[in-house]
Amino acid sequence: MKELYLIKEKDIAKKRVKRRAAKIEKRENVAGLLFVSPMLLGVSFIVLLPMLATFVLSFADWKFISGFEQLEWVGFQNFIDLFSDHVFIRSMINNGFFILTVPITMAISLLLAIVIDKHVFIKDYFKVAFFMPYISSVVAVATVWQVLFHPSAGPINQTLISWGIENPPAWISDPNFALISLMLIHTWTSIGFNLIVYLAGLQSIPKELYEAAEMDGANLWCRFRNITLPLISPTSFFLLITGIIATFKVFDLIAVLTAGGPLNSTTMLVWHLYQTAFINLEIGYASAIAVVLFLFVITITILQWIGQKKWVNY
Repeated sequence: MKELYLIKEKDIAKKRVKRRAAKIEKRENVAGLLFVSPMLLGVSFIVLLPMLATFVLSFADWKFISGFEQLEWVGFQNFIDLFSDHVFIRSMINNGFFILTVPITMAISLLLAIVIDKHVFIKDYFKVAFFMPYISSVVAVATVWQVLFHPSAGPINQTLISWGIENPPAWISDPNFALISLMLIHTWTSIGFNLIVYLAGLQSIPKELYEAAEMDGANLWCRFRNITLPLISPTSFFLLITGIIATFKVFDLIAVLTAGGPLNSTTMLVWHLYQTAFINLEIGYASAIAVVLFLFVITITILQWIGQKKWVNY
């Protein structure tokens, strides 16, 4: 009887401990939800609801100044009209060319990172110097480059004229060179971020690997191809995804320098979306552009995630 009594007491004690642990866990969960609730509310009202509204309105023809009573459901007509819209098609082509800035920026940044990591003593100075354009105001950067690219008085064209080039490009005023000019500026501003990330990746590579390869007779190219490139492939993958997403979000440079011109030569998807929504007030059509932009970005990201299994080494 005494043993049964002790067993019952133990069971009761275990149940009490479990109840107490459950109450503590419940209190902690409630406290955690209270702490994250401002963020959840913010994300819900600022991000999720507008995204849902965008998908819904992409099937409607509506101008928000006319009120909801003027909203007309048109099904897939907005998406059909998109692919007969020459400005939208031009903006997609321009975005496609603009993506080329990503591998160019990565290659330049990696080269600079290797040189600074291996052959430069005052690394911190060069980190700050290259990173400054990335953290500087886009308006200030665009204004400086606007002066540099001035067709007649700009330092770039003055230098080209002194080299014997009689008719240098008008750069951002020329439809043939405006997009190239924006690509140059975007590459210049993005190098600093890529450089810092690559330097962090290079410094995480064990030095013993290079020493062992050098003792085995591997030259500089072999060490770069067989050690550096594979071990910084996760870094390259991160920069590739973030870089491509950034090219689809280019807006401020266009707004300050070209406003999509001349002749829509620098119009890109986000700028076309802005003009459609806030200048022409065609909310349904602009929502369709936003949905197509979302599908482009998510498709490219998924393809990269699938492809990274073949070239990224973790």
